[in-house]
Amino acid sequence: MSITTGAADTAAVPKVKSRNPSLDRARTFLTLVVLLHHAVIPYTYYGHTDPKEFFGFDMIVLATDSFFMAMFFFLSGLFVWPGIARKGQLNYLSDRLLRLGLPFVICAFTLIPLAYYAISLRQHPEIGFSEFWWTTITKGPWPSGPIWFLWVLFAFDLIACMLYRLSPNMLDPINRLSLHGRRRPAVFFAVMLAVTAAFYIPGRIHFGAGSWFEFGPFSVQHGRVFLYASYFFFGAGIGVQQLDRGLLAADGRMAKVSWDWMLLAIVPYYLMWVLISIKRDNLGNPESLPDWYEATYALCFTVFSVAILFLILAYFLRFANSGKSILDSMQPDAFGIFLVHYPISLWLQYWLFDFNVPATVKAPIGFVLTVAFSWALTRALRRIPGAKRVL
Repeated sequence: MSITTGAADTAAVPKVKSRNPSLDRARTFLTLVVLLHHAVIPYTYYGHTDPKEFFGFDMIVLATDSFFMAMFFFLSGLFVWPGIARKGQLNYLSDRLLRLGLPFVICAFTLIPLAYYAISLRQHPEIGFSEFWWTTITKGPWPSGPIWFLWVLFAFDLIACMLYRLSPNMLDPINRLSLHGRRRPAVFFAVMLAVTAAFYIPGRIHFGAGSWFEFGPFSVQHGRVFLYASYFFFGAGIGVQQLDRGLLAADGRMAKVSWDWMLLAIVPYYLMWVLISIKRDNLGNPESLPDWYEATYALCFTVFSVAILFLILAYFLRFANSGKSILDSMQPDAFGIFLVHYPISLWLQYWLFDFNVPATVKAPIGFVLTVAFSWALTRALRRIPGAKRVL
């Protein structure tokens, strides 16, 4: 099969709206969730890089960490198959390399060292930025912060192109399931839950929760790679054709049963807290946990993750025509905000460290200022000629 797409394949791609307000709002909302996640981490049990803490922020971090990156991969996958069909594999990958690879390289060499210097300065005030930067680049560790998402997403895009070359119809079963899900979303939920659990639970048992693959700025959690891939390809399968007539149809059943998704999310979330309590109080908070514990936690994690995905999508589908939203004006800048926010967030936390105020004051200040500064900086950067092709 040719590496470029023929006219017949291109003609088969359904014509959909250029923008989907429900999905745009969901993606922008997730961007704000990322900023909130990073704003509250210093004031939690595990983050605790600030003397102040608040248990409510632990509740936020447990929830966000359990779904938001997987949902980003799901949303990113929705438009992959039509994009490959329309552009051809090489052109599609070229565009993705510009959109994902270029920001990854720029951020890895600039914004990420600048962000982590705020942490280094608190611990080693005698080290200047140039020395810190050179040590990071040449000796490491070279953390990636949130930009690990970019290279992993590009890797999934590359795999998608390879699969498309093997067979453009490879994801049709997922698409048929999506079309069926317009009337019976519970069936799609059950299948997606079973598949994501099958990919995540063995990885969680084998690697545990804290194991990361790290090679320079390239990093990803070992146990979650296949989980993220499953979300990505479920999204890709839904987007093969008739995106607006399947599971994500505005008039579909999914948006009308949002309370069911909420219940399905609350129960496993509560059970994760029960398991965390058992780990701390009964198991002594060990580094290595029993297989039964990891398997049970992973099952609760996957149920919560899929349920909260459905809940958020159901909400935005249900209120797609509810008028204007602040998310609409932020949507064009959401990707840029995601890219530039991390050093802003960490330096605001550095500045707030010495203030003797509660965590419930520090975190909201950090979050609001991070949103404001990141948005303003993105708006300024997007005025640079050619920048809108990337940001």
